[in-house]
Amino acid sequence: MTGPVTSNDVLSELRAALAPHGVFLRGVVNFADGEAAPTLGDGKVARSVALLGNVGGSIWPAFDHWRNSLPDRGGEHPLDVWSKVVIEPVARAFCATAYFPSDPPWQPFQQWAMRAEGLKASPLGILIHPQYGLWNGYRGALGFAQALPSAAAPNHRHPCDHCPGKPCLSSCPAQAVLPSGFQIAPCRAHLKSMEGQGGCMAGGCLARNACPVGAAYRYPAQQLHFHMASLSL
Repeated sequence: MTGPVTSNDVLSELRAALAPHGVFLRGVVNFADGEAAPTLGDGKVARSVALLGNVGGSIWPAFDHWRNSLPDRGGEHPLDVWSKVVIEPVARAFCATAYFPSDPPWQPFQQWAMRAEGLKASPLGILIHPQYGLWNGYRGALGFAQALPSAAAPNHRHPCDHCPGKPCLSSCPAQAVLPSGFQIAPCRAHLKSMEGQGGCMAGGCLARNACPVGAAYRYPAQQLHFHMASLSL
């Protein structure tokens, strides 16, 4: 695609450009005049952002293939690097500005996701989707000078409000998952222990695995281990 975004087909074209990488168009936020919005590459204010991310393990085959093709396997933060390798060329093709959760100035990705998809936070701090559960994430966003076609955010019933027993709260061996929020320090300490190495590090976060929502979208074993290794750093 070349030239400024002018067509209502842009979202379909954007989905097609991202599909080979397992990246999904997760939602769109349009900003009203005077509303806080990110700055575009030319210094103007964005009129809209398109959120990009994974659904279940959708990105893992493309990411793992890319990482294994490199002598350094992508460096210290390979998923962040890969996200830029994939998303920045798409941004250029669509005359958009790319934003990433790993880069300052920090953009309010969770607020955008809540607004675009109607999601709410789980006790683990991860936004929970009524279909995908905790098995989803955001790898970047594209800012546009024009408003994009968008739908009102669905009014999802928060899954955690109606979860019998809330097993995520009782499944964490480090007691890091509390009703008041996720405590990262005890989590990281546990992951360095022998119990943690044989439990969460080996098979993925036990609290996250205990959530019954979206179990069909659970990450593959390799991806679970990758994320746990990153968290334990």
